[in-house]
Amino acid sequence: MEKYPWYEIVDSEESLLQGDFINSCPLVIPPAAIDSAKVSADVIEYDVVIMSQSCDLEQRKIALVLVCPVWPLSKFEEKNSFFESRRGKEALRQGNVLGYHLLNKCETNGFKTGYLVVDFRSVYSVPFDFLLNLATKKGRRLRLLPPYREHLSQAFARFFMRVGLPVDIPSFN
Repeated sequence: MEKYPWYEIVDSEESLLQGDFINSCPLVIPPAAIDSAKVSADVIEYDVVIMSQSCDLEQRKIALVLVCPVWPLSKFEEKNSFFESRRGKEALRQGNVLGYHLLNKCETNGFKTGYLVVDFRSVYSVPFDFLLNLATKKGRRLRLLPPYREHLSQAFARFFMRVGLPVDIPSFN
């Protein structure tokens, strides 16, 4: 048994927490413009990880749950060949790729994954009750454990707290 495991498997009856993975989560994508009272929207499915704070989820202080897509590293490499290289993988591992966060493999039977990449550039909100019903229907799920969950949350915060300056400090030559 690992001294500090990355993941655990939780039953469907467990509360939703930050770091819970929901596979094949349908997400509604509205059109770019709404021209009439009748609206059509696209529905896409992603494997997602919950990013909303656990305390807000447990106390039901939010109506919408923040989620981010999760990609197997192998699929991520297909999108950008830089990540096929050792240098690209190391940049991800070290947290030096803005908008993405690398998670370790999961070796638990029935839930095995390779390395996973969380995409902070694509953030979605899902109604709490819908997500709870979906998670319950899907059964047992993977959960990221502390301190890795807090590390993910910190990386998410670093991405969103960036401030663009109108005039930067010049480079030191």
